[in-house]
Amino acid sequence: MPQAELTTRLKILATAGVMLALLLAALDQTIVGTALPRIVAELNGLDRYSWLITGYLVASTVVVPIAGKLGDLFGRKPFLIAGMIGFVAASALCGVAQDMTQLIVFRIIQGLFGGMLFASAFTVLGDIYSPAERARIQGLFGGVFGLSSIIGPVVGGFLTDNLGWRWVFYVNLPVGLLGVLVVAAFLPFVRTKASWRDIDFVGSAALAAGLIPVLVALSVAKDQGWTSVEVLGLLGFGVAMLIAFFMIERRVKEPIVPFQLFKNRAFAVSMVVGFFAALGMFGMIIFIPLETQGVLGVSVTNSGLLLTPMMFGLIVASVLSGNLIPRIKHYHYLGTIGLVLVMTGMYLVAQTTTSTPQSAITFAIVLVGLGLGATMPLYINAVQSALPMRYLGVGTSQIQFWRNVGGTVSSAVLGSILAQRLPGAIADQVAKVNLPPAFTNVMGSSASDPNAMLDPAKIAAAKAKLTPQLAPVFDQAMHAVRDALALTLHDTFLIAVALAGIALIASLFMPDVPLRARQPRRQQPAFGEIPASPEAAERDAAVG
Repeated sequence: MPQAELTTRLKILATAGVMLALLLAALDQTIVGTALPRIVAELNGLDRYSWLITGYLVASTVVVPIAGKLGDLFGRKPFLIAGMIGFVAASALCGVAQDMTQLIVFRIIQGLFGGMLFASAFTVLGDIYSPAERARIQGLFGGVFGLSSIIGPVVGGFLTDNLGWRWVFYVNLPVGLLGVLVVAAFLPFVRTKASWRDIDFVGSAALAAGLIPVLVALSVAKDQGWTSVEVLGLLGFGVAMLIAFFMIERRVKEPIVPFQLFKNRAFAVSMVVGFFAALGMFGMIIFIPLETQGVLGVSVTNSGLLLTPMMFGLIVASVLSGNLIPRIKHYHYLGTIGLVLVMTGMYLVAQTTTSTPQSAITFAIVLVGLGLGATMPLYINAVQSALPMRYLGVGTSQIQFWRNVGGTVSSAVLGSILAQRLPGAIADQVAKVNLPPAFTNVMGSSASDPNAMLDPAKIAAAKAKLTPQLAPVFDQAMHAVRDALALTLHDTFLIAVALAGIALIASLFMPDVPLRARQPRRQQPAFGEIPASPEAAERDAAVG
């Protein structure tokens, strides 16, 4: 249905359904995290703890580009509905899981449908809104992520403490079912002439065979070691399959990833910015709790609350950016300004010491949130306006894909750097305290063990072993441990700043992309643009 034929009421109702779908997927990522320790304790699965996160992330990342392309071929509505139904069904299965293996399998299934939702939600806006309207609505959609990050941990903690951890999955059922009903009733269906013969089955299989081992290798590298046989084997096989995927995509009629899109400067810059910004952003999110708990001695609960200002900043900047984009000629500089704010905030966090006030951390986190909010809707709008309509789903899903990959790489690389450098830093700082032999004999190797010295239970147990005369010395040792952690995190955050700096430099090459729904039919494509085929022109006309 053409955009002009959609009434305001129908657009609002359709948008509400899509926002429910996005909230369903975004909320699950934050609400489940709170319950993970309780889940692991009840199902006796501490040895497979990381797979609850890794399995979901890998599955959703692999599906995103495939679902984006299929949405271009067959329309977004079927995949949005299928994604919500599958996500709700997988949530119900997670809630009834009887052991850790079952829960991991069900979380992987949930991730597959979650990736389908992420690939479709933002793309739908390009089908039903004009470019100026789309920018404002995408700002609201960006706020959904911030909102889910604020209410997710609170709701997750409440449900886990009062009803049990299974309810963090059951809560998805009413939200998902409501979303299915609204989307089915009010979201228009864009018909195309594509058939199952247009699906790139071989390319999809090659992409999955390449991405899965690479993402798994990156996820386990910090535990297994980068030079381990398992990690090197997975990386080698994955890279070989991705090379094969590239060769396949150059020969098929409807590739999952049309690599000629990278000739379009707006698309290429957006992908580079998304990848490197995610490298820095995820480093911030992952290590801020460690900074506040380990260096400042903040409780777990208060540490989680410190991230709330960042999400409020993200929501405010996302909505504001969405409203400014259609009003500013050179709107792409909003992304550059946002990245400057992100880097400034991360640099200030890197300066944290044991004497830094919490207000300073809060200010830095707010800057990061404002910067992220300014960039999120911008590059989606630019890509959707720079490419012909037939590539709307591919282009939009690629942004989410490269952000996911960037987050995985960030967790692996920065986590490995921290894990390798922290024990030595603790040993050096503790050695400067000149601990008496009696204290060293009682403490043993735990004096330089970050796991022992940063766990509250182990700290209390270690201190209980000491005589009253040695208690002050123990406090000095703990202060040295916090100093060591601050120094190590300082270097880690500076690396994240440098990675975000690459995104900043890339953002300067972003061209001015006029906000438009599609290339005019008789206008010649600009340099780097992808000319649409006659079949694509018919599909473009169908969506207005």
